[in-house]
Amino acid sequence: METVAANGAGRSSYGKSSTSSREHKGCAQHFQMPLHYPRYSKEDYEAMPEWQLDRLLSEYGLPVTGTLHHKRAYAIGAFLWGAGAGH
Repeated sequence: METVAANGAGRSSYGKSSTSSREHKGCAQHFQMPLHYPRYSKEDYEAMPEWQLDRLLSEYGLPVTGTLHHKRAYAIGAFLWGAGAGH
């Protein structure tokens, strides 16, 4: 019985650490895949305001630096390909 208690100390069920996620707020940001892939057309990206591009790129862990033109081109290159990219 003592062995089980020693092995399980500080752990919750399923072996996950019982430390609070609040303790990790100071850590660097991590990538989190959004539930849905963006479904915008090239025209949508070209008309999208900068704040919306910033939010979209940051949701996918992509860089949010550069000019508005650079961000639009980056989003089009990252999320559109084939016929959707307007090649």
